[in-house]
Amino acid sequence: MHFTCAARTDVGIVRSGNEDNYLMLSERGIFIVADGMGGHAAGEVASEMAVRIASQEIGSLRGLSDEEASDRMRIAIRAANDAIFERTLSEHDKRGMGTTATVLVLLKGRYLIGQVGDSRAYLLRNGQILQLTKDHSYVQEQVDAGLLTQDQARVHPYSNVITRCVGASGDVVPDIYFGTLEQGDIVLLASDGLTGMLEDAQITRILASDGGPQHWVDRMIAEANRRGGLDNITAIVVQIDSVDSNTGEQPVVRAAAGA
Repeated sequence: MHFTCAARTDVGIVRSGNEDNYLMLSERGIFIVADGMGGHAAGEVASEMAVRIASQEIGSLRGLSDEEASDRMRIAIRAANDAIFERTLSEHDKRGMGTTATVLVLLKGRYLIGQVGDSRAYLLRNGQILQLTKDHSYVQEQVDAGLLTQDQARVHPYSNVITRCVGASGDVVPDIYFGTLEQGDIVLLASDGLTGMLEDAQITRILASDGGPQHWVDRMIAEANRRGGLDNITAIVVQIDSVDSNTGEQPVVRAAAGA
């Protein structure tokens, strides 16, 4: 598999510090977005720990079955959870910290995603966008119960309240997603500082325009800031340039960029 990727994080307009973190390990096909919480730099600590520990624990998934790869993903996110939770117990100023974690691993013609919280993964294919992950949030639960529409959920005063995160308790249950990839697909990982500012139609227009991953990342962040920049903003874009499902090669990055 050959792909082009880019990433960037931005503090936004309102916040004084950035509690988001991201990781691109292009040579291993691993991409992570984490949105920390806790204040007093604790959120930044939690998100940094999540991306670092999860990526280390995932290692290489080459040759593993779907079940084995899923188990490895769960173990990796739970290892990050254990380390963060232990730190909240041992350091008074870190109590209450936690983070979202959305982890993408590119496999042979496919993707694997592990997700906790409300940082999202999207797939753009043939001009149509699909949200691959489901938020662990109060408003999503209200939507599932039929008490809110998606439009109402976007502007609800509790739209940023998440119901599951990494590090808040002694265990966490990540959601696991598998899917196929095709040439021309575009995968987006983003914190809610982006998705809370831009609607799906606006994201689609940017990703469907000319320019490539770095241009799209910069445009999305600029647009989120133009619309208020109420939170930290992080985006990773991966464009699938070619897929060869008949080889056992590791994903190959054609070009990578990021800030």
